[in-house]
Amino acid sequence: MHGHGKMVGVMPTTALPVLPAEAVTPPTDVTVGGPVEALGGQGRGRAAMPPQHLADLDLAGRRAWLADLGHKAYRADQISRHYFGRLVRDPAAMTDIPGADRDRLAAAVLPPLLTQVRERTCDGGATRKSLWRLHDGSLVESVLMGYPDRVTVCVSSQAGCGMGCPFCATGQGGLRRNLSTAEIVDQVVRAAEVAASGVLSSGHGGGAGGTVPSRLSHVVFMGMGEPLANYARVVAAVRRLIAPPPEGLGLSARHLTVSTVGLVPAIHRLAEENLPVTLALSLHAPDDDLRDELVPINERWKVAEVLEAAWDYAARSGRRVSIEYALIRDVNDQPWRADLLGRLLAGKLAHVNLIPLNPTPGSRWDASTKPVEREFVRRLRAAGVATTVRDTRGREIDGACGQLAASEPTRSSYSLAGQGPARGVGSVIDTGASVAQTRSLVQDPVGRTGRLVQSGWADSRGPGGKAKR
Repeated sequence: MHGHGKMVGVMPTTALPVLPAEAVTPPTDVTVGGPVEALGGQGRGRAAMPPQHLADLDLAGRRAWLADLGHKAYRADQISRHYFGRLVRDPAAMTDIPGADRDRLAAAVLPPLLTQVRERTCDGGATRKSLWRLHDGSLVESVLMGYPDRVTVCVSSQAGCGMGCPFCATGQGGLRRNLSTAEIVDQVVRAAEVAASGVLSSGHGGGAGGTVPSRLSHVVFMGMGEPLANYARVVAAVRRLIAPPPEGLGLSARHLTVSTVGLVPAIHRLAEENLPVTLALSLHAPDDDLRDELVPINERWKVAEVLEAAWDYAARSGRRVSIEYALIRDVNDQPWRADLLGRLLAGKLAHVNLIPLNPTPGSRWDASTKPVEREFVRRLRAAGVATTVRDTRGREIDGACGQLAASEPTRSSYSLAGQGPARGVGSVIDTGASVAQTRSLVQDPVGRTGRLVQSGWADSRGPGGKAKR
């Protein structure tokens, strides 16, 4: 299917991705100017959130909470130091807390949030993909990757996703709910526990036959879900991760990356948080005609507006923006698109991260050929744009987000925006990279099967040119 037919979108051109009311509840979630709120909230009830966990609160909040529960406030510091500083959650190991209080205290503030359903490993044990079941049966994934110089975890921010990007493989039924702050943080703490155990080096992993550090250092919010659609909880999770123990995990904000498909009000709001995290923008097309199809939120905020928000973020944070671009054969890999992307990014504080597509069996799309990929890179670099091709770790263990959840039977199916089982799901394609922003499914917001075939936009003459017949 690499001809020049007419593009049939997976969503009606007037349709927008569905966000649940819970994802955009004011005033804590994205409400800047109101446009993101308009994407969801159609009278649906709030999804069931997990019990409160100490990671949901800052240290002052934990002290007040424990005091309300009848404990001494300073116990919050002690148990937080165990959880964040020592990576301990077993009450028996908390020997500085009286034995009579340990179990009761841990049960109150450290309720179990994640139950591991499955783990797959590759790269000599240095890459580990985990499938987690949440308290309500929702499934999410995280990927831990050890390198000779760092340890990175890719975490999920939502159970499923409502953004509707047709080339991604997150779940098989859209968005179920947002994750709580603690559900996000606990993915990172679990990863830190694994790294500290030394298991990442057990098979001489790291891609270079050497050892892997025993301390988690980097976090990328590129797992399941759109992080900025769960704005308040993601930002709270970031603050928890960068706060020093006992309040948090003590990571460097500069080692955290938050991705987005382009929720403009949320990008502006993030710029005002004074958090020097890296912003990763999933662009995937430099022109509105194609991006409307590949990233349906582009119907709301066009390429120019999304990039303007990204440049505002770069100016305020001083951090280079990462432009994510999944190369899809004969869809978005034409030389003229590389040139257009180069013109849009030239002179900007930006870096392009090209993602080789990894199609799932039976999918209609394929990865760009290596010569085409190399030419795309050459043209971007010739325009003065820093460009790299993403490491595609984890392919052999279903490393891209959504693949393990999609393969889990029975309770793994997400409901479409909380409205029941998915219907008529078509072929899905994932980006293959374990830290890729692989988020969604091939269907429109009401569950109709969709497909995206080759289009006139593959015409080498570029925008405005007529499709070849």
